Amino acid sequence: MQIFEKSTLVKCGRLSEGIYEMYLKTGAAEYAKPGQFVMVYPSDASTILPRPISICEVCEDTLRLVYRVQGKGTREFSLYKEGESVKVLGPIGNGFPVEEGRGRKSILIGGGIGVPPILELAKALKGEDTTILVGYRNSDMFLTEDFKKQAPLEVATEDGSVGVKGNVMDVIREKNLKCDVIFACGPMPMLRAIKKYAEETGIKAYISLEERMACGVGACLGCVCKTTKKDEHSHVNNARVCTEGPVFEAREVEI
Repeated sequence: MQIFEKSTLVKCGRLSEGIYEMYLKTGAAEYAKPGQFVMVYPSDASTILPRPISICEVCEDTLRLVYRVQGKGTREFSLYKEGESVKVLGPIGNGFPVEEGRGRKSILIGGGIGVPPILELAKALKGEDTTILVGYRNSDMFLTEDFKKQAPLEVATEDGSVGVKGNVMDVIREKNLKCDVIFACGPMPMLRAIKKYAEETGIKAYISLEERMACGVGACLGCVCKTTKKDEHSHVNNARVCTEGPVFEAREVEI
C-alpha cells in the first residue's frame, strides 16, 4: 500500500561530506520493506519533480532517509528544519527478498549512496549468518556504527584509509568471503562486477538498480532497464525500475 501525504520532519542532520539524513513521521512507515524507496517532493515550486530516496531504516512510525546532495532538490532538503512538513509518496517498488537470506550465508553489499538501504535489510535478517560489506571513497564514512550493531562489518575505501584498499570485490577476494546469496545496492560498475562474480561462482545475487526517475509510479517510462524476460504489457525486453524493481535478480537484467 502506498501513502501520499504531508509527513513531519522529526530529526535531520549531516552525516558526512555531502551526506544528510532526515527522519519523517509518515503512515508509509507501516508498509515499508527493505529495498523500497519513497518520492520526496521539494517545496520550491520551480522544482517540479520529486526525488527518489531509498529507505535506510524503519523506526516504528518513522522513516529514516539518507541521501546525497546532488542538485537543487536535495540541496533544499538539506536545509529543512525539524517540525517542517515534507510531502512524500511511498513506499514504492519491489524490495529485497528477505526470505532468500533466511537460513543461508549472506553478504549484504553497499557502495556510495547505495549504502543506506543495506541497513534496514540487515535489521530484517537479524544477523543470520550475515556479513555486511560497504565501500567508500575515503575515511569520510557514514552509517558504519549502525551496521556494527547488526552484523560483522567489512569496509573498503578507494584510498585505503580504512579497511581494504580498493573496492568491495577486492574485500571479497582478500578476505576470502564465502556466501550462498548476495544482496547489493550501489553504482553500476559495482553491480556489474557483482553480477559477473555471481555468475562465475553460481551464487544467487539480488541487485538494486539506481536510475533517474520522474514519476516513481511507472507512468513516464523514464527508468527503463533491459531484461532477459519480455514485459507482459509491452512484449519487449524492458522493465521499469520504479515498479518492477528497483531490486532484481542479477541474472534477469542486462547491465
